[in-house]
Amino acid sequence: MDGMAGLEDLGVALTRWRRADTPVCAVRLTEQHGLGVTAPAQLMLTDGVTAHGGLLGGAADALAQQLAQRVLEGGGEPSHTAEIAVSGPEALDVGLACAGSATVFAHLLPSAQAALLGEGFLGGHPVALVSCSDGVLVVAGAGAEQVSGDLGEDLTQQAVERSRQLMRAGVSRSAVVELGAGQGLIDVWVPETELLLIGAGALNDALSRQAALLGWSVRTTTEVAETEQAVATLTAADAIVLLDHDPAFDGALLRCARGRGFAGALGARHTQADRRERLRAAGATEAELAQIHGPVGLDLGARTPAETAVSVVAEIIAWRTGRAPTALGASTGRIGA
Repeated sequence: MDGMAGLEDLGVALTRWRRADTPVCAVRLTEQHGLGVTAPAQLMLTDGVTAHGGLLGGAADALAQQLAQRVLEGGGEPSHTAEIAVSGPEALDVGLACAGSATVFAHLLPSAQAALLGEGFLGGHPVALVSCSDGVLVVAGAGAEQVSGDLGEDLTQQAVERSRQLMRAGVSRSAVVELGAGQGLIDVWVPETELLLIGAGALNDALSRQAALLGWSVRTTTEVAETEQAVATLTAADAIVLLDHDPAFDGALLRCARGRGFAGALGARHTQADRRERLRAAGATEAELAQIHGPVGLDLGARTPAETAVSVVAEIIAWRTGRAPTALGASTGRIGA
């Protein structure tokens, strides 16, 4: 289940179950070994009779249903975990690259959290589902401002902050994270990243091609009114790059910096300085100005539009993942972590 694709069906099911006051079980994957590249943040939801979504291309669905049935039947345990091994032939049958194993985790999905999860899926907003020994939490909304569930003040704050960090990265994913003295599982689903380009020209063309390679959608605006409307729909996974130096677009850039997503602006240093003075005069704070990336792009020595486009999207990726860009050979951390 990649990005928000296919999640509308889950949202519809959650809405139906909620109206009927039907208990719902969520089944997810906490660990995978082998199997090759799989879809991120996989999820099955079931009421014990019907199921929506799936795990490992269907290879883990039967086990998921069994675990869910045990959870829904009660017995004092709100969750169950089991291991599944997938053989080579089985893996090929369901579209996996190779044999491997995974840990399947089933737990009850409280009504209020199920409602917010369903709303997020149906609305196409970023959504995070958090579970740990202290309970279940859902974080949702274009700015990750909606929270349902309570893990205790400290754990709730940690879970919300970690969810927002993962959402800002702009990709759907699963992560086992430290929460307090224990661990929690966070699944994040985000809509496709949209790159809003304000202005036309060769760099617009190059950025559009680069965004397509990343699977991002691109929208171009050249008028102030349509730009204002576009900025109002941005999520935390989106980005704008202002290519036009017309001061009339200053307001849209500042609104993005004050709200959600990445705000970048092309232009020489004196162009950036002039814009900052105009924004200060319009009431922008230093903290808000610091959210505007300009001149946008990493210092890669780029000269051509294509090279500049690479530097721009590289800064967006680094910002979303919270990284200070450096060469992999000069770092010691895990690659891709």
